[in-house]
Amino acid sequence: MDKLSIGVFDSGFGGLTVFKSIAEKLPQYNYIYLGDNARSPYGDHSFETVYQYTLECVEWLFAKGCPLVILACNTASAKALRNIQQLDLPKKYPNHRVLGVIRPTAEVIGEYTKSQNVGVMGTRGTVNSNSYPIEINHFFPSVKVHQQACPMWVPIIENNEHENDGADYFVDQYIKELLNQSAEIDCVLLACTHYPLLIPKLKKYLPNHINLLAQGDIVANSLADYLLRHPAIENQLAKNSNHEFYTSGDVNAFNQHASVFLGKSIGAKAMVKG
Repeated sequence: MDKLSIGVFDSGFGGLTVFKSIAEKLPQYNYIYLGDNARSPYGDHSFETVYQYTLECVEWLFAKGCPLVILACNTASAKALRNIQQLDLPKKYPNHRVLGVIRPTAEVIGEYTKSQNVGVMGTRGTVNSNSYPIEINHFFPSVKVHQQACPMWVPIIENNEHENDGADYFVDQYIKELLNQSAEIDCVLLACTHYPLLIPKLKKYLPNHINLLAQGDIVANSLADYLLRHPAIENQLAKNSNHEFYTSGDVNAFNQHASVFLGKSIGAKAMVKG
């Protein structure tokens, strides 16, 4: 049997921040990244729509030879992961696995707060799902979770405006709205994989005592642990350090924007649906 790749999926470019951390932590494996840019962003879509879009892309990655797929997208993890894991995998893909980014983050976030008050900044879809309060409560029942939807941040980043002065208004606005919920917040989680590109601006407006937490390294560490605990999957994976990138949108635009996220140029291919 041919050796297989790890699939990494996002609705657009944001998952590249997670992919970058994973590839740095586990450089030996082969990876296939898929961005559903033609239908991005997912944040304001219904649960059913996000589930359908995500399942289509996961099945596409399965067909490309990925027995393990990481949903490097908080909205997809919040709105689609549970259905895929509970309904689709047992019936159609019993030997495949799909993991998200919410649970690994919830498992460790209590280590980053002393006040037991955490802020979560995400898309409307992620916030409205209440996935983070539910998951964090499983592991850290005493932690209070304060959520803030930031609907303008993904469009700003996807249009490469995140370093411009116009982005400051929306960064400042959403931070104020979050911190107005509680003066006790001492840890802020960026619950969208796009948001790390805003970290320089976020640090301008966040008080110095607040921990700012991105997900890339957390997810990478969790994946490394998962592969150690699941040798049946790990043994299937090729170790040639090959990286392939696909997009459902415009390839040239994807290559241009991806270089901002990855810090290097890539040559993506068009997603061709079978």
